[in-house]
Amino acid sequence: MINGELIVDNFAGGGGASTGMEMATGYSVDIAINHDPEAIRMHKANHPNTKHYCESVWDVDPVKACNGHPVGLAWFSPDCKHFSKAKGGKPKDKNIRGLAWVALRWAGIVRPRVIMLENVEEFKTWGPLNRSHRPIKQKQGVTFDKFVEQLRRLGYEVEFNELVAADYGAPTMRKRLWRLCVKDVLWQLVKKLESQ
Repeated sequence: MINGELIVDNFAGGGGASTGMEMATGYSVDIAINHDPEAIRMHKANHPNTKHYCESVWDVDPVKACNGHPVGLAWFSPDCKHFSKAKGGKPKDKNIRGLAWVALRWAGIVRPRVIMLENVEEFKTWGPLNRSHRPIKQKQGVTFDKFVEQLRRLGYEVEFNELVAADYGAPTMRKRLWRLCVKDVLWQLVKKLESQ
């Protein structure tokens, strides 16, 4: 916990994101969630002091998981395969593409002070699928825009950037989209510090 606030890693894999958060904040992740037993087993090995939930992100009740503690940072790395160009023209799964909506669930229920979401750059093209389970070209980005707008309506300032992981020491050239969402008061403080 950071000053009594929890750090939550949704879609926790082997623990790389959790390790990054720990390096950045100096605090261990308090809660990790993933439906895959192998991912949770590896995460437990790397982060033994974390409370682990081996279940779907949709099945974890944020209120019960947080047990009355406020959330300082909620991290989301939803499955990117059904957005990535690496999947090519293969049919997409709207349920997998919709995993990012869980961030809004957490935002609306436990109001994390900071929300971070990481995905492939094509995440910005998130929109509806046609009957063949392929993106409707004319509606690219429509769902993404609705997602951002709903975060803003919940009182979050939303900023996103594309970064190449190798520029920050990761052994990959993949470009990733990073979204930072913070509540208004904190955002004003961040902007004030940036201007100094």
